[in-house]
Parts: sequence; structure tokens; C-alpha cells
Amino acid sequence: MVKILAIESSCDDTSAGVIEGRRVLSNVTANQLVHELYGGVVPELASRAHEKNIVPVVDRALAEAGCSVADIGAVAFTRGPGLMGSLHVGVSFAKGLALARQIPLVDVNHLEAHVSAHFIDDEQQRRPQFPFLCLLVSGGNSQIIKVEAEDKMSVIGQTIDDAAGEAFDKCAKVLGLPYPGGPWVDRLAKEGNPQAFKFARPDVGGYDYSFSGLKTSFLYLIRDSLGPEPDFIERRKADLCASLQSAVVDVLLRKLERAANDLGIRHIGIAGGVSANSGLRNGLEKLGQRRGWEVYIPRFCYTTDNAAMVGIAGAIKLERGLTTTQHAAPVARVG
Repeated sequence: MVKILAIESSCDDTSAGVIEGRRVLSNVTANQLVHELYGGVVPELASRAHEKNIVPVVDRALAEAGCSVADIGAVAFTRGPGLMGSLHVGVSFAKGLALARQIPLVDVNHLEAHVSAHFIDDEQQRRPQFPFLCLLVSGGNSQIIKVEAEDKMSVIGQTIDDAAGEAFDKCAKVLGLPYPGGPWVDRLAKEGNPQAFKFARPDVGGYDYSFSGLKTSFLYLIRDSLGPEPDFIERRKADLCASLQSAVVDVLLRKLERAANDLGIRHIGIAGGVSANSGLRNGLEKLGQRRGWEVYIPRFCYTTDNAAMVGIAGAIKLERGLTTTQHAAPVARVG
């Protein structure tokens, strides 16, 4: 089987890995801690960090896979969506390597790659049966995707404004938590009461999501409470996190349950960075037990932005002869 070198650089993580078939031989990621100083990803700093990290990350990925560049038979890369500057680094590196080695080049949709994490051959996770619904939840995307085959996916619902990850991060920033805020909310939520506060749970109809109203109700509660109680945030931080997480998870799972019922699908998976959230994972497992679903949850290392998922998506396209050319350019938005 062809060994594929995969490159992921859509946002602030530089990742490279080597894939053979559906097996992950290596999956190396360099995180960019500089963004913590600014409370969010700074695109210019992200692209500069990718330029610094990409060669060492690729070298390490090859070493951990026990191979050299000469053993690589194709290069897969994230073409979009993502930050243009960050994408340019990964795309340019992939194209240069493929040109130098005269090997196939495969462009990958970042969101489809998240779903493809379910197809990795790994004894620590189960492979879903088709068709299944995948709840894709990340910092910039919240979608429900119907997956009928490895190469046949369709979005049936998505956010019309903020994504769930954005809601977590923006509310966490109000609470004075470090960036990225999602993991901090998850950690503090375990110490709080999820019923302490009630936040808006918008329903825009169908299978689409909206989190702007939930975020606004959170901000209004903080504003109205700080006047009479200046220490409100510090005293109630755990309860605020638990209540926020409960509301976000409830919105996500309510739409997912509606879609599963309407379509008669009982195989359900999750993907994306926010799928690492313990509240969402526990909530999905409990809902699955109640509804009789088969639930599929990827390993933590395959939920955040990583090269392994890009490599699997690339392998699926390569097997079907779907390659791209040196004219391929990054795209900030896809669809």
C-alpha cells in the first residue's frame, strides 16, 4: 500500500503524519502557545509559526513512522477551510514536496477529514456502520453530516451564526479563563452545578444551529450580576461553566436526536475539537443508551486538528484516483 504523508495547517496547529491504508504510522502536532497571550488566534502569528514548525514536524513524523521521504508515495494536504495564511504554508510545502518527488498530490476538505477520523484502523475505537450521522463540532463549525459511505457525505444541518466552540471560547474569555477556553470550561464544569443558571437555547428550526442567543444570555447574566455582586464571577465560576456547558450540549444533542429520529438512523458519531468535551461525550452516550443508538467516539488524539485524519481522507480520494495539480490553491471557505 502507498504511504501517504499528510499535512494539516488550517489554523494554529502544525501537524504531519504518515498513513498506510487506514493505519496511522505517525501523527505529530506542534501547538502554538503564543496565541494565549492575545485570547485568540492571531492569523499573522499563526502563519509565521507554521513556517517555523513545518519542517521539524515533518521530519519527526517520518522518523516516528520509520521511513524516509523516498518511501512516500503521495502527499495529502488540507486545502480548506481555514486561515488563508496558515493554509498557504501547508499547501506550499505539500506541493513543493510532491513536485520534487514526482508523486501524486491530494487535496483534502478539512471538515470531511474530521469525519474521516472514524475510518482509522485503531483498536481503541470502533468503525461506524453506514449510514451514520456525524455531529461535527469544532471552534468554527457545528454541523450534522449524513455519511452514507467513506466518500459520500452531505451536510443536513449547520450553524447559522456562532459555532459551539466559539460560544465556549467567547464566554470563557468573559470569565477571565485562558485561551482556548473550551477545555477550561469543561474542567471547571465538573465542579459546578449545571442547573444553577438557565441560558437561552435557540431553536431556528430544522437541523440548523444557532448559538448567538445562548452566548448573549450568558453575557447579560454576567452584566446584570456584577453590579450588585462584584465578586460574582469568582464565586460562581464553576456553576457558570457547568450551566453553560449543559446548555450547549443540550442544543447540540436536541437537533442530533431530531435528525436521527426523522431519518431513522441509529448509528451516531461525533468529530471535531469540541467532541473532546466530556459533557458532550457523556451526554451523547446517555442519549444513545436511552434511544438504542450505536455511538462512535474517536480517540482524543483524532478529535483536534491533526494530520492522521487528513491522511485517511487523502487515502480515500487517492484510491479513487482523485488527485489534484500544482495549480491547487488554498480556500478559506468551502461549500
